[in-house]
This record gives sequence, structure tokens and C-alpha cells, in this order.
Amino acid sequence: MRRPRPLLALTALVALLAGCTTGPSLENQGEVTAPPGDSHRLTVGSAGFTESDLLAQLYAQLLTKQGYATTLLSVANRELYEPALESGQIDVVPEYAATFADWLNAKANGADAEPVGSPDLDATMKALRALAAPRGLSVLDPGKAVDQNAFAVTAAFAEEHDLKTLSDLGRSGLPVRLAAGDECVQRPYCKPGLEKTYGIDITGVDPKGVGTTQAKQAVQNGQDQMVLTTTTDATLDEFGLVLLKDDKKLQNADYIVPVVNRSRAGSDRVAKALGKLNDVLTTADLASMNQQVDSWRRLPEDVAEAYLKEKGLL
Repeated sequence: MRRPRPLLALTALVALLAGCTTGPSLENQGEVTAPPGDSHRLTVGSAGFTESDLLAQLYAQLLTKQGYATTLLSVANRELYEPALESGQIDVVPEYAATFADWLNAKANGADAEPVGSPDLDATMKALRALAAPRGLSVLDPGKAVDQNAFAVTAAFAEEHDLKTLSDLGRSGLPVRLAAGDECVQRPYCKPGLEKTYGIDITGVDPKGVGTTQAKQAVQNGQDQMVLTTTTDATLDEFGLVLLKDDKKLQNADYIVPVVNRSRAGSDRVAKALGKLNDVLTTADLASMNQQVDSWRRLPEDVAEAYLKEKGLL
């Protein structure tokens, strides 16, 4: 056994990923029917941002402990790493259930296909597995951790108006200027959903991005009243912000799930090794680890190792 190597830079992967077009993609070769495999050497992929790097390190270290020889590969574009996963250039990646289900659905049925991801985790997982299987992919069980869109206000604003949930905000009738990405005006989970599901009076969208420093500062200084961020944002305290609970489940079920190449990593042994995270990893844990990397400048591999040891998994 050996410890996972650091994530490789994208610039070193061009030749490797160029070979993905020869793999068993659904478009070229039809349904993949290979039996579940158990390769001794496994490549764990990352999407190249902090949270994905952390999850890839957690997966790789658990697999290494199980006796696999692991390598980590960072590919910042799903359009590249998903075909690499199909072809076996990558064997395991951390994904987000609803987002990946909709991505595969669009790939199979066109960009205008009706979304299959939803706030219902069971329905989302059923749709995701049905889309993944013909591509030679297996989707393992989700755990507790979820990285969803979320909305935050200042702690002072929440206390002043007795706000704990988005329903509370809707009932208050308060006018709300929202700091978010410019796409929020049209996305059903954002301005339209907040208005329709919760009755929130959105007076305007301040296009400062999703969870950016500028967006959070705009709420902190009172320019805006609420910011679109994510449930694993570890910097809210720094800006005096708190999340309002999505009590009517407007957001999709973006639970974290491992996705594996079935012919190389589809064994029960792999599933058992990665499934150990399901019993311990929470959304709060993931936010804390993100903070350690982004704010404290710790290396993802060190943060992942310390977490697994703390939980008795290493």
C-alpha cells in the first residue's frame, strides 16, 4: 500500500485525456455490459476545486488503506473527466447527485431535456443510476453531506426579524435585494423559486456571483439583504452571516456520491471502502475542511488524513 500522490496538474493530462475518445462511450459503442471489476490500481479524479480535491483525497486514502494502489488526477472540466471516467482513464470521482443526473440527462437527451434532478433524493438517485448504468458507471450510495445552494442573511437581520427559515422571511413581507449570479433572475431555484415557493419579495438581483467575497460583503454592509451561497460555505461567520433553512425544499438533492467505472472499480470491496464515509461525513464537516484549506492554507491531503484519523477510519 502507498499513500495517494498529490493531485496532478491539468496541463500534464492532455495526452492522457486525448485517449478518452477510444473508450466505451455510449454514443460510440452502445450500452456497456462489462461485469463489476476490481482493478488493483485505481485513479481517483477531482474537479479541481477545494471541496472536490478534499473528497478525492478522502476516497483515495480510504482505498489505499483497503490495499489499492491509488493515483489522483485533477481535471477541472466535467466535459473532460466524465468521458475519462467512462473509458477507465479515471476510476472514481466524487459527484453531486442532482447536478450529475441533470448533466448526464442533457448529454443523453439534449440540452433542453426536462431536468431529472429534484429535491427528492430517492427519485434523483433512481434517475441518476438509470442514466449512468448504460455508460458503464455505477453510482454508490450517498451519505449525509450535501452541497446545495443556500441563502444567508446577517445574524443581526435574522435576530431583528426573528428569521430562521426562508418561510419566515416570506411571511415577514420584507423587501429583499439578493446578491447572486446574474443567472439567478431566471433559475427556478433562485429568484423565481424564492418568490413562488416562499413568497419572498425580491426587489432585485445584485450580480456579484454565487458566494463570492463581494456578494457577502454587500450583505454585510447592508447594500443587499441576502446572498446566494452554498451549504458548505465555511466563511459565513467571517461576514456575520447565517443561513436560512430551506424548509420547503426548493433546492435539489445535491448529496455527495462516489461514481465509479463499473468494469474497474465496481466491486463490493470498493463500495465498502468508500461507504465508510457515509456514517461520519456531514455537511458541517465538509464546510470545516473547506475552511482549513481555503482560510488556513492547509493541504487537502493533510486535512483529509487528519479527518479520517479523527474518525477512526485510518
